[in-house]
Amino acid sequence: MSATLDVRNLLVEADTGKARFPLVDGISFSVEAGSTLAIVGESGCGKSMTAMSLMRILPEPAVSIGGGEILFDGEDIAKVSETRMCDLRSHALSMIFQDPIASLNPVKTVFQQIAEALRLSGNLSRTEVKARVLELLRSVRLPDAEKRMHYYPHKLSGGQCQRVMIAMALARNPKILIADEPTTALDTTVQAQVMALLKKAQAETGMAVILITHNLAAAAEAAKTVAVMYAGRIIEHGPARQVFLDPRHPYTVGLLGAIPGIMPVDAGDGIGRLTEIPGVVPRPGTLPLGCAFAPRCSRLSERCSEERPELQVSDGERKVACFHPVGEGAL
Repeated sequence: MSATLDVRNLLVEADTGKARFPLVDGISFSVEAGSTLAIVGESGCGKSMTAMSLMRILPEPAVSIGGGEILFDGEDIAKVSETRMCDLRSHALSMIFQDPIASLNPVKTVFQQIAEALRLSGNLSRTEVKARVLELLRSVRLPDAEKRMHYYPHKLSGGQCQRVMIAMALARNPKILIADEPTTALDTTVQAQVMALLKKAQAETGMAVILITHNLAAAAEAAKTVAVMYAGRIIEHGPARQVFLDPRHPYTVGLLGAIPGIMPVDAGDGIGRLTEIPGVVPRPGTLPLGCAFAPRCSRLSERCSEERPELQVSDGERKVACFHPVGEGAL
């Protein structure tokens, strides 16, 4: 199956007026129709910046695409006009944003906002639009949809606003859905319901999904492929099962070790301890000379501080950017 979206060496740069530095540094990945790619990592690793790049909604000129290709069905959308991008956003590409309450228009009702997306097709009557809005809201299980579709966003809970956002994103049956932290600030039960809704919609439409999240449990359940990002780069990439059951990059090992239920259990008291990754993600423009993760890594060598490791095949479909991957000798 050919890739619906093929990203090649994507570079996103910030311009301070005095200098330019990368926020997303030469990343590559692809996602096929009907499949899910999860992009995971800590806050500040470049996940959301990647999502905004794919949708071409960067805050230009302060932040812009500096190189690479974003091939959607063979067309490089990194270079097309804004008119063409508006057309693609209206029916082929869609996005669920991190904060559903802040992302919805506070002065328009739920009905008005979803109807606006539907009317872009230009061939639906008012009666058909109303019926479709109601159908969408019921499909995402918004309680009492016929009544709540006339509510303004402030009258809905966070979970209900997220359901409205999903309905809006699915209104035009997109080929690619980018879900940027779709379960943030939702309780565990609602998180599971939201992920189930996305999975159901994908099964019915065959759309490709790019799931951007720091929730590794959600990524493990939903994704076929996982890309782990750190400091604007992909440092581990491969089949989700391999990455989560047998992580190779020390950063991936640290992320998984911080999840309750995954860390080893202490034989003395039966209580598992969460592992800690010391330090923080470096700010853009302040990256060390060698590996960006080196200052936080327990497997640090002199080479790591002087040379940046490139993403290369570790085994099978797995790629790792590390000179001393876990479970292997030095590359």
